[in-house]
Amino acid sequence: MLSGEITVSFRLWQRPKVKAGNRYRVGPGRIEVDSVDLVPFATIDETDLRRSGEADLETLRRRAAHAGPISDDTLVYRVEFHVVG
Repeated sequence: MLSGEITVSFRLWQRPKVKAGNRYRVGPGRIEVDSVDLVPFATIDETDLRRSGEADLETLRRRAAHAGPISDDTLVYRVEFHVVG
């Protein structure tokens, strides 16, 4: 079961791959997406960093960069969600 501790994710996508209001299977559980916003990487604050489960901004940058390099002005998708069922 998902713990619900992680409630935001940042993704480097060409276009959104999830939609607010939709539910998605994540491992053994399901999440419902609350919002999807395009934001500059540099605007990620400590609260969102903590909510993403990452230790620091550089760790998040490396994890999210699987689709290409991320600079401070790179636009990333901020996906906010909650665990359901």
